[in-house]
Amino acid sequence: MSKYSVMVNGRQALTIEDVCAIAKKKQTVQLSDEPTFVKRIDKGAEFIDKLLQEEGCVYGVTTGYGDSCTVSIPLKHVEELPKHLYTFHGCGLGKHFNEQQTRAILVVRLNSLAQGFSGVRYLLLQHIIQLLQQDILPLIPEEGSVGASGDLTPLSYVAAVLAGEREVYYQGKTLETQEIFSQLKIIPLTLKPKEGLAIMNGTAVMTAVACLAFQRAEYLSQLCTRITSLASIALKGNAYHFDEKLFSVKPHSGQIRVAQRIREDFQLAVEAPRNDSRLQDRYSLRCAPHVIGVLEDALPWFRQFIEQELNSANDNPIIDAEGEHVLHGGHFYGGHIAFAMDSMKTVVANLADLMDRQMAQLMDTKFNHGLPANLSGASKDQAMLNHGFKAVQIAVSAWTAEALKNTMPASVFSRSTECHNQDKVSMGTIAARDCMRVLELTEQVAAALLIVAVQGVELRGKQDLLSPNLQKTMNQVREKISFLETDRAMEKELRLCMQLIQEQSWQLYD
Repeated sequence: MSKYSVMVNGRQALTIEDVCAIAKKKQTVQLSDEPTFVKRIDKGAEFIDKLLQEEGCVYGVTTGYGDSCTVSIPLKHVEELPKHLYTFHGCGLGKHFNEQQTRAILVVRLNSLAQGFSGVRYLLLQHIIQLLQQDILPLIPEEGSVGASGDLTPLSYVAAVLAGEREVYYQGKTLETQEIFSQLKIIPLTLKPKEGLAIMNGTAVMTAVACLAFQRAEYLSQLCTRITSLASIALKGNAYHFDEKLFSVKPHSGQIRVAQRIREDFQLAVEAPRNDSRLQDRYSLRCAPHVIGVLEDALPWFRQFIEQELNSANDNPIIDAEGEHVLHGGHFYGGHIAFAMDSMKTVVANLADLMDRQMAQLMDTKFNHGLPANLSGASKDQAMLNHGFKAVQIAVSAWTAEALKNTMPASVFSRSTECHNQDKVSMGTIAARDCMRVLELTEQVAAALLIVAVQGVELRGKQDLLSPNLQKTMNQVREKISFLETDRAMEKELRLCMQLIQEQSWQLYD
């Protein structure tokens, strides 16, 4: 894939697709060096310097942080404060964010600082872009943020790396930052008074994860639709459940779009039953557009919430260098991302539940209309020895249950912390991490059901009568995963299918 650069200049809004493409190394990123942009950024830092010369009081510059804002910092110690901030926040635990997530975090934080309201130097932005362009990735623990005052603890690892401390991931190895900076002749940045706070006091981590989650949810919606089409063919379902006139009387646009996609999948399916062959299928087929359609209809407002946060200044205080104001507020609060992620994980988990029920129909001879038990492809004389997808269905039930369990909204678990200064917090980063886990579990369910549904269609026969859409998906699956005739361990094939889903290797709908 050819690469082109995404420009960060504080004026041109970045999209979810921009962030994801940079995170996946499908696009490069550049920082504008336009003189007016450079001047606008530096003006904020110069205004902070002016206030210091006038002995002005600025939160986090001449005061302590959070509840310690009443503690005055003598001017002779002001330069030391940023180092103390990122140092005492170096307490993250849990797994580390992966490479894609870390790139996304860097570009999201860069874009926020580039809005020009954070009181940082252009030099700081140059150092962040250098990390991105040379793929030097701070090692950032996932756990430790309550989502207000932003992602303080995880972003402290970005600040520390810019200053030449802690660890990075570079060319497949975890290294001391100081070692790789020395090797590449990178001079560590000495952070100016507002810069540590500007890096850390924002929503970059939760927003970056939300961008990646959005793309995965969008793809899962289409994949679940394609799987529903295959399952419907395998179960001799009633194609008229997706009739255009039927959906015109309940006009949710996403729901209509899902039904239309299924109709297109059935375009040349000669075997689609007549309307009177079985009047009503079970809900997991008949109501599939109504389930998937909720996610489809939610995607536009998920995008709105995420992209507005992505293109915002979200630290504190806000520095208005033009009007010479220091504005103290709470833009670090990640409530919009928290709500989007809590909502997304709910609608995605519903896809897992839908597919789990479709799987149950396919496996059970009481409901699958003549298919072999557990969709075993064994010959008659070997049938008693083979178990088909019996264990895979059990695993799907486990993954679905875990996905549903994780839908508890994180945002309602606000905790008062930091001497009750942070007495209402968003939990946005936890919500985003939960959403990623629900997406992964639902992708596992989708991988299993895709393999099973393809087998069901093949057992039904006459694949040559299928629409081009369905034939294409059948062929793509069979290129990687063979028909299950006799029992075999399916883990490697499930993992391969998962990988292909996460890489979005198959184009599904235009």
